[in-house]
Amino acid sequence: MSPSSDTTATPAGGRHGRPWRAAGAAVVVVVAMVGAGLIGASLKTAPAPLPPQPLAAPVSTGPAVADVPAPDADPDLDTGNGNGTGLARSAPTTITIPRIGVDASIMPLGTNPDGTVQVPPLERAQLAGWYEPGPSPGEIGNAVIVGHVDSAEIGPAVFFSLGALQPGDTITVTREDGQQATFTVESVKAYPKTQFPTEQVYGPSDRPGLRVVTCGGTFDKAAGSYPDNVVVFASMPV
Repeated sequence: MSPSSDTTATPAGGRHGRPWRAAGAAVVVVVAMVGAGLIGASLKTAPAPLPPQPLAAPVSTGPAVADVPAPDADPDLDTGNGNGTGLARSAPTTITIPRIGVDASIMPLGTNPDGTVQVPPLERAQLAGWYEPGPSPGEIGNAVIVGHVDSAEIGPAVFFSLGALQPGDTITVTREDGQQATFTVESVKAYPKTQFPTEQVYGPSDRPGLRVVTCGGTFDKAAGSYPDNVVVFASMPV
């Protein structure tokens, strides 16, 4: 499969929750990072397994997402302009995370006409997605890769075990130019979706960074979604 040619995606939201939105080329996260489109709501009659949670308790930092200034107020927010040294831009093709057995293809994601960010379709929930308007993995700035935690179609999905990662673990992203960008995990945190750390995920950086995001917490059957986002913060030595 050629991830660069596969642009099929479904809008976040609907029965899975509220969407994230984009302002121009910069993302404005509204209420929940990629909404519950990364949830893949489990509707099976048997109890679904609980995805591993970060070792640290969920944290609450900063105001609710609705109170965070729009990212496009800072022209460097998505470009990550800085003085560091990184790789040239190249689309990612696969992501490998040895600790949790992830070896997945990556598809590019953009925005839908209504301003919501695309997510991998639930029937292909073993794919990861790269937010293409932002930096590519290995470039200066924070590249963002998202994926489902589970899906009613297939059960546990690509990032089901993301919360089990620990500082020091490695994440390797292979790129179209043949180079590999290897990142070291610095922290793994869970955030209530109403307090998604927009600035820390999309803010500017002077070195190559990686943010890997999925849903977390205990599935809320009434709401049809997970209450938290699990975010992995990683960086690449330069």
